[in-house]
Amino acid sequence: MSDPVYRGRFAPSPTGLLHAGSLSTAVGSYLEARARGGQWLLRVEDLDPPREVPGAADAILRTLDAFGFEWDGAVEYQSRRHALYRDALQQLIASGAAYACACTRKEIAAAARRGLDGYVYPGTCRNGCPAGREGKAWRLRVNDEAIVAADRLQGDYRQNLAEDIGDFVLLRADGFWAYQLAVVVDDAEQGITDIVRGADLLVSTPRQIQVQRSLGVGTPSYCHLPVLVNAAGEKLSKQTLAPAIEAGDAVVQLRQALARLGHPPPADCLSLADIWSWARANWSLARVPRGPVS
Repeated sequence: MSDPVYRGRFAPSPTGLLHAGSLSTAVGSYLEARARGGQWLLRVEDLDPPREVPGAADAILRTLDAFGFEWDGAVEYQSRRHALYRDALQQLIASGAAYACACTRKEIAAAARRGLDGYVYPGTCRNGCPAGREGKAWRLRVNDEAIVAADRLQGDYRQNLAEDIGDFVLLRADGFWAYQLAVVVDDAEQGITDIVRGADLLVSTPRQIQVQRSLGVGTPSYCHLPVLVNAAGEKLSKQTLAPAIEAGDAVVQLRQALARLGHPPPADCLSLADIWSWARANWSLARVPRGPVS
């Protein structure tokens, strides 16, 4: 049955080219949207210029097009949406949900303990910056309570942000927007109803739910697909030197991506059009593995 209100997205970062892991995520996100009769949007998350690779954004779009992906509407770029993030931060400051922080990374590392995703911020500036110090970053206050993210593939995922993460950054001291704020603002403004992405981002989901609640916007449905790992068991990523996918080998690589997602195409699917036609007709989230794949 089609779901006319479904609105999904794929949001690559141009810190490198697409690799096999990001291709699998794109395939799962795309097929889930099409199977639900919904839209699939494309957003380039170019918020960290020092880490971006020149030309990567355009290369990513060309690769997706060459592989046969068809997205709805114009491509959005986070670098053109700063006004939205500023408005959201001002709303959080006005409500008392966000506060200025003067701490350096070195100071936090010296005073904090390790949590689920880095150091747990010890709350040094929660009630005001130390005397003579000016806050340059902005953090979101978190509550000492469990946040449960209901995931369509992974099941319920639970975090107590106060214990596991601490008050987290919305605007960095270097002036760059934090992913946790930008992604929530973008998804809300674009009307995203369903987020299908890699399981490596599951740990971020409770923080995003906290931002959603603090801004008074809805929480999308979440589905975190299995990550692709290399021979050493490491997540395939730009940091682990994952090779870029090649458009000239699109048929083979698309078949491999589908197989990793539990959907190996039949041998008689020989072209991109044949593979996509079969995949759209046979896609089922119930066939997708939960754990890492290689």
